[in-house]
Amino acid sequence: MNWYKQTTQQIMTQTETTRNGLSQLERKRRLSTDGYNKIEETQTVKPWQKFLKHYTDLLMLVLTAAAILKFMTGDFVEGMIIFLVVLINGFVSYWQERKAEESLDGLKQMMGQDAVILSEGTKTQISAEELVQGDIVALKAGDVVPADIRLFEVHDLLIEESILTGESEAAEKNTEVLAKEAPAGDQKNMAFSGTLVQSGSALGIVVATGDATEIGKINHALQSVKQQTTPLVKKMHQLNKQIFKGIMLLIVFLLFFTTFRHGMEWNLIFSAMIALIVAMIPEGLPAVLTMILSMGVKEMADENAIIKNMPSVETLGAMTVICSDKTGTLTENKMTVVDLATDEPQMIEEIMNNCQELKLKDHQSASELQGNPTELALLHYVEDADLKLKPVIGKIPFSSSYKYMATLHPEAQGAVIFVKGAPEVLMEKSNLSETQQISWQRQASALGKKGQRVLGFAYKQVASQQELTHEMLSELTFAGLAGIIDPPKKSAIQAVKESQEAGIAVKMITGDHKETAKAIGEQIGLKHTAKVLEGVDIDQLTEEELAFQVQQVDVFARTTPEHKLRIVTALQNNGEIVGMTGDGVNDAPALKKADIGIAMGIKGSEVSKQAADMVLADDNFHTIAKAVKEGRRIFDNLKKTINFFLPTALAQGLIVVWALMANQPLPLTPVQILWVNMVTTITLSYALGFEKASADTMKRPPRETNEGILSGYSMFRIVYVSLLIMIPAYLLAMSFDGQALQQTMLLQNIVLAQAAYMINCRELVNPSLNKGLLQNRALFVSLGILLLLQTAVVFLPIAQQLIGTVGLSMAQQIVILGNVFLLFLAVEVEKRITRHLRSKKEKATSDICR
Repeated sequence: MNWYKQTTQQIMTQTETTRNGLSQLERKRRLSTDGYNKIEETQTVKPWQKFLKHYTDLLMLVLTAAAILKFMTGDFVEGMIIFLVVLINGFVSYWQERKAEESLDGLKQMMGQDAVILSEGTKTQISAEELVQGDIVALKAGDVVPADIRLFEVHDLLIEESILTGESEAAEKNTEVLAKEAPAGDQKNMAFSGTLVQSGSALGIVVATGDATEIGKINHALQSVKQQTTPLVKKMHQLNKQIFKGIMLLIVFLLFFTTFRHGMEWNLIFSAMIALIVAMIPEGLPAVLTMILSMGVKEMADENAIIKNMPSVETLGAMTVICSDKTGTLTENKMTVVDLATDEPQMIEEIMNNCQELKLKDHQSASELQGNPTELALLHYVEDADLKLKPVIGKIPFSSSYKYMATLHPEAQGAVIFVKGAPEVLMEKSNLSETQQISWQRQASALGKKGQRVLGFAYKQVASQQELTHEMLSELTFAGLAGIIDPPKKSAIQAVKESQEAGIAVKMITGDHKETAKAIGEQIGLKHTAKVLEGVDIDQLTEEELAFQVQQVDVFARTTPEHKLRIVTALQNNGEIVGMTGDGVNDAPALKKADIGIAMGIKGSEVSKQAADMVLADDNFHTIAKAVKEGRRIFDNLKKTINFFLPTALAQGLIVVWALMANQPLPLTPVQILWVNMVTTITLSYALGFEKASADTMKRPPRETNEGILSGYSMFRIVYVSLLIMIPAYLLAMSFDGQALQQTMLLQNIVLAQAAYMINCRELVNPSLNKGLLQNRALFVSLGILLLLQTAVVFLPIAQQLIGTVGLSMAQQIVILGNVFLLFLAVEVEKRITRHLRSKKEKATSDICR
């Protein structure tokens, strides 16, 4: 219902109320029929459901099945070890990733607590929850508006609506009927639930309560938006399916091969299949990925970026578009005088200092004052001039009806009147010639085109100290103009530049006016500012048309929460990974819908913080650029870690496969395989997470949104490295006599080969032995711990009993080390060849493009 388009009488008729309010009996009836003035609560996921979710991962289910099969075959020790691995992985993931759904609580706190109403002509204070449609509510300065109210009596009412519109400047309210469609920020005859009365008073009719209010609609949008699955989670699910399919394919093949060719007993086949599952599933990988993401969370926290959901760390690195709110995010959220047009600078400063209502004593600093943002901007501007306040003997407060403010100050001879207000009004009251007036109008228009709010200043000397009246404000001397705007942050300008260099498009979505939005967009360096889309324009576009327009436009003005949500959705439909920043309640649905929602920590509302994935503790857009760099570093390290894990897992699986096909005993027991996997997980895997960002991290474009974790080259690397680990190690081990010695040789060879290959994986194609090697202390610590653990397993009697190993001679150790060195060398040679081939391909492509 467009209440702002209707007269007071029409609304009273529709809501069946009068200026004296409803009777208590009628109020009780409506309350029982319509319900309380509160927003609807939705069911949240129970803690136990969140916990069990971490055990539904495909590979964890396969390992659980393997543990159950071990119990069924009587191998309780091995079954328990596998089961404990699953349990620990799931618990770590739950502990690290739990995230409470608190958005609704934050919205509930925005609703007013109490309200003053008229009931049968008598003022009564009631709980805001008991308000009903048709109640007559009285508002005064300091009140939180308790419902959506159509105003019918207003006295200099200013309402701060930033939680809904995102704009810091308070809105002047009136009772005039609006004929045209208008967004919430332009509905001057309405007061909305959750907004703050800054000054003045009013009476109004409650037209909407609870879910029907603007805040209620935002809540509905917030609850209906599904949380986005991060790119990393999608890619890991895809990787898990690939591993699962590979394992199942091998199992089916081996079941038929071993049964028909060798006629193996089912208990041996079961044992072999379980060994294959344990060997090929990188059960330590979830824990390692969680650890790397946790380190990223800590690193970002040190940079004032608080991550609430760990996979979001990686999403930052994949981001292709940042949609940013303007006020408080890209701008200072503080109105500032940026331009002055005057021939009398000293006089205009005197007017700014004295024609105001905030500063009452000379010792007060502007930073201590609160109130009208425009007056604060003027007082900040003149603060360094160290001007003294003049006594005030008369005042005409500002009103939107006459659009100026005037003060009267005594002087040695008579008095002086200072006036500030709308330039066109003051020019009409001034003694300007037609030429002078045209000149000032041009200057005012030039400031307005920069997106600035333009104020005029004038004064008049009077002979006597008399009562100040409107009639005295004629033949004024026009002193000049001031252009006021919420200026962009210098750090935001730098961050936009860095983001664009990194291939990330930046788009500004604001509730502010078109001219102001365009001016700020140009100042911060947005690329496509010639065209600005307003909310009314967006309403006329289909989803397909909007998806096209969002690619051509970087500035969106006069937008509502619905518009922001549509813009984010349109970008995602184009295949973009979207980051959305904001600080108001109006931003919450879009923050939740975006792939990475980013809220402001200082000036942001609780609702926006709770809907977001990341909170900027310093409200600095530049922090996002730092977070993007960290996100890219983490993804690079995740890829290195996965490329490290999979060849060794495949190598162990291939050893089992070969033994089955050759009808030989299993070369490694499931416990030994688990030892290999867990010891490298505990030590080596973590080291790659500490690798520094490469020099080109913020110079390269975002990776393709459909790019998997494993590229074609990665698959090639996995296969040939697994063969390089398996074949020499297996042949070397089988050249010795005794099963225990063979298993120990194979175990030692695989572990040390993984250590060497981990160093290879520091750089995917570049040389591994570089300066960065010395910067990663964790790598040397991990190698040291690995050698201690592996030495204990090979030489300590208790470990030999548990794992099934025997001691190795010095000669045997040297042979293994030689084997491992050849593996390291082979991978480095392959990387050099790959770099050469890629360089030739890039050069050929470049020549073709020319």
